[in-house]
Amino acid sequence: MTMTKKVMGASALSILVAGAAWAEGPVSWWYETATPAQQDVVARNIVQPFQAANAGTTLNIEYRGAGLDNQIRIALLSGSGPDIVYTGGPSYVAPMARAGQLLALDSYAETYGWNDSILPVFLEMGRYDGALYALPKTYETLGLYYNKTLFETHGWQVPTTLEDLETVADAMLAEGIIPFASGNALWRPTNEHYVTIALNAVAGPENVYKALTGEIPWTAEPFVAAITRLNDWWQKGYFGPNYFSISGEQQVSMLAAGQAGMMPSGTWQFQHIPTYFPQNNAEAGFVGFPSAADVGEPVFPLGVGSTFSIASASRNPDGAAAVIDFIFSEDTYEAMNAEWQGEWNMPLSDLSGVELPPDVLPLYTTAMQNLAQSVSEDEYGYTTWTFLPPATVTYLVSGIEEVWVGQQTVEQFLTQLDTTFRQERDEGKVPATPAR
Repeated sequence: MTMTKKVMGASALSILVAGAAWAEGPVSWWYETATPAQQDVVARNIVQPFQAANAGTTLNIEYRGAGLDNQIRIALLSGSGPDIVYTGGPSYVAPMARAGQLLALDSYAETYGWNDSILPVFLEMGRYDGALYALPKTYETLGLYYNKTLFETHGWQVPTTLEDLETVADAMLAEGIIPFASGNALWRPTNEHYVTIALNAVAGPENVYKALTGEIPWTAEPFVAAITRLNDWWQKGYFGPNYFSISGEQQVSMLAAGQAGMMPSGTWQFQHIPTYFPQNNAEAGFVGFPSAADVGEPVFPLGVGSTFSIASASRNPDGAAAVIDFIFSEDTYEAMNAEWQGEWNMPLSDLSGVELPPDVLPLYTTAMQNLAQSVSEDEYGYTTWTFLPPATVTYLVSGIEEVWVGQQTVEQFLTQLDTTFRQERDEGKVPATPAR
């Protein structure tokens, strides 16, 4: 497939894309934050291939930044907004579907064969009240990045248990090295990455599943132990002194430079590894985050970073479906992952025809293979931003900070979390939780 480079403005893009005759006309899509270089990747690998095939449909992509979620909510309430509804994950979908703001996609799934081409567990995540309302764009996981070169220099072993993790972290503190490269300066919900890790690594995914399905409360002892241990890490200084002023990309820079030794984070960070590690003559490593003895092997929490839906008020739903179908193709998967790893890992059921170029980080390929195997074997854990409803997530993000700074206890935090969750569960806002 031949593509020509197109230089785009940072705010919006409007060019012609392919579409069948019934899909002709404009299609609007609001996207989140993307650098000019990333916008160029989208233009060359998604938009222009449509233009080469058919000039009948106009795709308008607007880059809305970190405020996208609120902008989408406001627009849908007024019956306006984009044709393609791009959300931050399944937790946003259920309330929109319940409010009648999204189209059911079942007929499109049958027309385009999505029921066969997309992994079933991800289709289940996009369902509400028995109907399909969203396709997850990216599936991701959390794990433990580490500076392999730094570990070798100090003779440290990569931790395989929580006790090992704490031993290495304490050794780093003694050397003046921050154990966890971390921070939420540009994205406050980074807080829930660490809560997710604690819930799965300490309480275990079986208990998280029981809480999500209402079998046990979030105040149960395993969750008290999990949040207590997370808070202990904070109080010991594992997260460093400048957590609230460090961004996600700065975390990778700190890790590569040896200012920090480890980084609990998600697979979206793979896109920054080639930028920072070579210039520091360092090598990165990535493993599953160590788990408690009664949990067993390191757990890969399953997350969905964003979803595609179609607004019920869309003026061109068929065109929107055609765009979404193109995105969920082997060609798009191959093209996007060749240039932008960690953000376009679409859950296609068959990737046998996909070939990524040799310069794609092998560490990324291995991590995605491990996650895919975990999903296929039902051995995955649960990310909070994928499986908790929106108000519960909002409270979690602010509430854990109050625990860290001593404004409330672990028990108070979990009590409010449980109260908020039960209320949203009664209101039908909890995302679908696939059976284990």
